Amino acid sequence: MGPLRTCVGCRATGPRSALLRVVAVTEGSVELVVDVARRMPGRGAWLHPDPGCLEKAERRRAFGRALRVAGQPGTDAVHRHLEQQEQDVVG
Repeated sequence: MGPLRTCVGCRATGPRSALLRVVAVTEGSVELVVDVARRMPGRGAWLHPDPGCLEKAERRRAFGRALRVAGQPGTDAVHRHLEQQEQDVVG
């Protein structure tokens, strides 16, 4: 089954292969990017590829705590990634 990780949104555990790894990148402001290859350096947070889990994580301000960054990082890139995945499945 492989290593288990906890989703920062819903707090449920799941296999690493079923979750997205999200990393904070600082370019002027702190932004989140999806680590598709799961190999970017730095601390990562894990999230189900579900808009509901992303919304819960944002509401709970879980990314700042999980990634140990000050404030709430921007989540635009994560939203775009989830929308693109949804379009790929539908289209």
